[in-house]
Amino acid sequence: MATDLHRLGGQSISLVGLMGVGKTTIGRRLAKRLDMPFYDSDDEIERASGRTVKGYFKDYGEAAFREGERRVITRLLSEEPVVLGTGGGAFIPDETRAVLTAKSLTVWLKADFAVNMERVNRKVNKRPLLDVDDPEATMKTLAEARYPLYAKADICVKAGTCPHGTTVERVIKAIEKHYDA
Repeated sequence: MATDLHRLGGQSISLVGLMGVGKTTIGRRLAKRLDMPFYDSDDEIERASGRTVKGYFKDYGEAAFREGERRVITRLLSEEPVVLGTGGGAFIPDETRAVLTAKSLTVWLKADFAVNMERVNRKVNKRPLLDVDDPEATMKTLAEARYPLYAKADICVKAGTCPHGTTVERVIKAIEKHYDA
């Protein structure tokens, strides 16, 4: 069943949340369902910079990465409506959060901590913030610091171990409810 984009406001949708929650996977499926283009901000940063996210962090530091991330997100949300999967830290800096909230409907995908940890452990070597002795402690610290900011998103949707299609349905229903309110 296709969902009418105009009923959903005809604007971009940005998925935010902790790394490993499924923003890219759910975003791709949501975009297909809504017949919208999908972009992953980390992939677009890698394409624009010619280096991996981890390499960018290593060579230039997190502050420079966040500035580049803001520029890429601003560009992506300045064109046609898209579904955007953001990096886990994209919604944290005030300026980037302002761009995301002004130019898109923001959806916080929230999963139980254990689910996020299990998922990030699959690709821990690609995650620069987890290139530490105790990735789980770092994830806990990130969750504690970021959850209050993620809570500023327009919508919060429970994600987790359910099938991806179920999470996509939850997102669509939450968006519909948001626009009906």
